[in-house]
Amino acid sequence: MALTTWVAGARPKTLPAAIAPVLVGTALRHKDHAHINLLNGALALIVSVALQVGVNYANDYSDGIRGTDDNRVGPVRLVGSGLASAKAVRNAAALTFLFAAAVGLFLSARTSWWLVALGAIAIFAAWGYTGGKNPYGYRGLGEVSVFLFFGVAATVGSYAVQSGHISWHSILLSLPIGALACAILAINNLRDLPKDALVNKRTVAVRLGNHRARVALIALLTAAHLSAIAAAIITPWALATLLLLPISLMISRSIQAGASGPELIPLLGKVGRLHLLLSTTLAIALLV
Repeated sequence: MALTTWVAGARPKTLPAAIAPVLVGTALRHKDHAHINLLNGALALIVSVALQVGVNYANDYSDGIRGTDDNRVGPVRLVGSGLASAKAVRNAAALTFLFAAAVGLFLSARTSWWLVALGAIAIFAAWGYTGGKNPYGYRGLGEVSVFLFFGVAATVGSYAVQSGHISWHSILLSLPIGALACAILAINNLRDLPKDALVNKRTVAVRLGNHRARVALIALLTAAHLSAIAAAIITPWALATLLLLPISLMISRSIQAGASGPELIPLLGKVGRLHLLLSTTLAIALLV
């Protein structure tokens, strides 16, 4: 199978969710008037991206063997579309998680061994999202997991490997990062709502229904901006995130207007770019 197919199966549009928290958590160390350890930052970024790719492959495998991805709209599904065998995708997920664990172990040796426990929990959570006998992603807990791991844990953890401690500033900055990471998942689930309902995948979108799922998605975008504005108590330059408000308004209008199915695919890319732009803006604000 071509490398480009594996890259597509890794769902590149979701990678900003892995990059954003590391950018912000690392930049916060500069706000402390302290030295940024570039190697630790790079290692944290590699672990975060590897975990994101791993969970994407794991979801592809688990949903594929359940038949959840049959006739799915959206990014390439390797197993569901028959582009790769279930075994190959499962092995790709396992190898990616193993790579993340190895890099994480090296980072732990340089910083703190509590990262080993955090990494193990993250990998189990990544697999349990759609894998196993009782996946929590099928019970509407996906957004909670994304907020905790790709919001709070990733942002606070990226700061902690630089500073050696946790601060309330890092927790505050994790809120807009987590909200937009949830928005990426929420727009995916809104797109997949009809198919998920048919196979009894009870995502938040399925539980809320079409209209309320759209309201919740817009609320996540709003929460991201409000919490980013609140970060002005750390640095007034955080108010520069208001420059990104037109992007959120454009996305919100499309959601409110009823964009569905394939129409939501470009919006997913826009939410991903918004995530990366907002985190980059916050990082620059902290560096200033």
